[in-house]
Amino acid sequence: MATHNDFGEKGEQLASDYLVKKGYQILERNYRFQKAEIDIIAKYQNMLCVIEVKTRSTDVFQNPEDAITQKKIKLLVKAINNYINENDLDTEVRFDIISILKNRQSLSIQHFEDAFYHF
Repeated sequence: MATHNDFGEKGEQLASDYLVKKGYQILERNYRFQKAEIDIIAKYQNMLCVIEVKTRSTDVFQNPEDAITQKKIKLLVKAINNYINENDLDTEVRFDIISILKNRQSLSIQHFEDAFYHF
């Protein structure tokens, strides 16, 4: 597996650990539906949270959170709608981004709640 894939997987684990410490319950990781993949589906209070994790080793070209396209957002919405139907859920949904940036020796994690309203 490529090194960037390893870092992506490590980023998803770091994001999961971060969310658990904040009181989130992880329901699914790497949920797939058709062409879409949701990195993390979690429950926080009474909210179903769809979390897209973006990891980068540099922010020279763009911040990790800026790498999410409108096409990706549409795929995430389609996937979570399927998840909700599969599990017969009636809940509010929030879309978050966790941005993980590793520059040299430092690692920063930023959590953007309701992230798609900011795009």
